[in-house]
Amino acid sequence: MRTASLSPRTPPALKRSARALTGGLRTPADSAEPLFAHAPRLWQRLVPYTIALAFAVALLPVTTTVLIQDYRLGGGWSGALATAQSVPLLLAVTRPLRAWWIIFAADVIGAVLLQGADGVAGRPWPWTPMAVIGYLLLMACLGLREPRRTLLAVWLATGAAGFFFELISRKDSGGVDLLLFVLSGVVLVVTAALRERGDAQRRLVVQETISEAERSRRTLLEERARIARELHDVVAHHMSVITVQADSAPYRIEGLPDAAREEFSAIAASARESLTEMRRLLSVLRSDGTESERAPQPGLGRVPQLVEATVRAGVPAEVSLPAGPVPVPSAVDLSAYRIVQEALANVVRHASGARTRVSVTADGDWLTVLVVNGPAAPGTSPLETTGTGHGLVGMRERVRLTGGTLDTGPLPDGGFRVAARLPLTVPAGLHTTAAPAGRTAPAPQDAS
Repeated sequence: MRTASLSPRTPPALKRSARALTGGLRTPADSAEPLFAHAPRLWQRLVPYTIALAFAVALLPVTTTVLIQDYRLGGGWSGALATAQSVPLLLAVTRPLRAWWIIFAADVIGAVLLQGADGVAGRPWPWTPMAVIGYLLLMACLGLREPRRTLLAVWLATGAAGFFFELISRKDSGGVDLLLFVLSGVVLVVTAALRERGDAQRRLVVQETISEAERSRRTLLEERARIARELHDVVAHHMSVITVQADSAPYRIEGLPDAAREEFSAIAASARESLTEMRRLLSVLRSDGTESERAPQPGLGRVPQLVEATVRAGVPAEVSLPAGPVPVPSAVDLSAYRIVQEALANVVRHASGARTRVSVTADGDWLTVLVVNGPAAPGTSPLETTGTGHGLVGMRERVRLTGGTLDTGPLPDGGFRVAARLPLTVPAGLHTTAAPAGRTAPAPQDAS
């Protein structure tokens, strides 16, 4: 009784392996779709059915004839075996493991019956040539559908059946059992590799789609955070003005009742608290390397300098601005400048040497920003062939913030157009204050 404890690890390992293999034979793949079900063309989806039907139609009469005439097996048994070995090939297109059970059982029964037949001497046994051909097609269907565990179990079952018949009668074998064992293994390995390669490619496409969606979402969030940081100065300025006005009101206005003084004090305290909370929010939005953003936010007054820098970068550009002063809300002023900045940056990166025109016009309640560039200059190559996706996303977010509209797209001549319409009045639902006096669009200048 102690001999069982000599190798305590081996029996459990063997049991687990045997259980896994038998489980693979009992559990077919979850999918019942036909092979090549996701092929783009109809004729490609019909190929498995066509091949299976052709093999079944060809093997059925041939197997019956060979079993009767060559192996001298009875007609009834010959017809039954031929049907069981060939017709289930049609089932293998959708349920290859179930088809294998039928065909494998028919092959084993056929081998037993043929052992006592009169014509088996000198002919392949236990597997007939027709059984080998149909079995290899079945292996291909299994390899394209079932997991590795099932394929290994099927291959070992095939080898075990051949080895069993080899032990029963070596003189009648002729080595066909070994041939089927080797060929079935090769077919299973090749088809399984093709299937796993296709699965890996599909997973890669899905992952790339997910990654692209995540990248777009991250770009959008980064742009919104950057816009929020830039608008901090605008909002902080107005909040500071409110605080100062509320604190100084009792000293500037004589005869204020005590209730009014308390009201102004409450307004000032609320403004200070709001300003503090906004600064805390800004500290959350700041990312690494942005702590040094202390410069005043730019506006339309700096567009000519921006165009001049673009000209120095090798892009022939010109600018047209409104002739007279135009009161521009602070958020619109900043958004218009950033839109021009990003549009010109895109020209430098993707259309080197392209002639570019920047136009800013005020028409009633709207400010129109237009940046149009032609095709890249001949003999030049773009500095970048791919972008980060921040540019157009940032433009859309800034336009959405101010309640305006944005139109971007390529031109027939190979150029590109960016057109933004921003409101000069505060739209409903937006709380934006006009820029302080003196912060207006400058007179037109030509930076080319």
